[in-house]
Amino acid sequence: MKLGLENKTALVTGSTAGIGFAIAQELAREGAKVIVNGRTQARVDAAVAKLEGKVVGFAADLGTAEGAKATLTKFPDVDILVNNLGIFEPRAFVDIRDDEWLHMFEVNVLSGIRLARGYLPRLRKQGWGRLIFISSESAINVPVEMIHYGTTKTANVAVASGLAKDLAGTGVTSNSILVGPTASEGVGTFVQQLAEKNGVSRDEQEQEFFRTARPTSLIKRFIDPAEVAALVAYVASDRASATTGAALRVDGGLLSNI
Repeated sequence: MKLGLENKTALVTGSTAGIGFAIAQELAREGAKVIVNGRTQARVDAAVAKLEGKVVGFAADLGTAEGAKATLTKFPDVDILVNNLGIFEPRAFVDIRDDEWLHMFEVNVLSGIRLARGYLPRLRKQGWGRLIFISSESAINVPVEMIHYGTTKTANVAVASGLAKDLAGTGVTSNSILVGPTASEGVGTFVQQLAEKNGVSRDEQEQEFFRTARPTSLIKRFIDPAEVAALVAYVASDRASATTGAALRVDGGLLSNI
């Protein structure tokens, strides 16, 4: 399916690995010019070298106002903004300090807000644009072991929904994607560490994770990042012009109650 992205420029934040990399890869395959972002030049260069198509890289810490400003200055003409950048860390609620809450919000929420705010005037003027916030099933099913993370993912949904209303009738859409447990770089490391700690294989640890931590999953496995990227590419396209203000699920059926 051709999605008509050949003349579009897409910025995918946090795209040197995992879900972000898969999204960049899918958008590039569809003909978009893709800006790959990461915090270090080495990571960005390595990711760009693996991709085919019209791909450029830019190293900036988008968890900071300075990083957002530098990106907006370097690439002012973005049509598709995929706010994928995010961090997570399992922590007991009582152990999470104020500065850790603030850092989680800075990276997971403000990174997308700053870029969306910067690009909106141009998108409104041209009458076409896509704002996509990569959220999580944790926005609804807030995990007790990562309440601060789940709260930021809920905020992603709220921002995307509010922007969609603000952009009514402009031709610019705003949506969030509720992603289920995915075999990203960070999750892979986390599961491997748990397996080693518990003295079991990675496959056994994965099975245990879905038996105890995410028992409502219908696919009973980690999602492939490419499966997330396929939905994002559609939402970024002209074919999704009537989809806005939505929280779209690619969660393996985990949130089957909504």
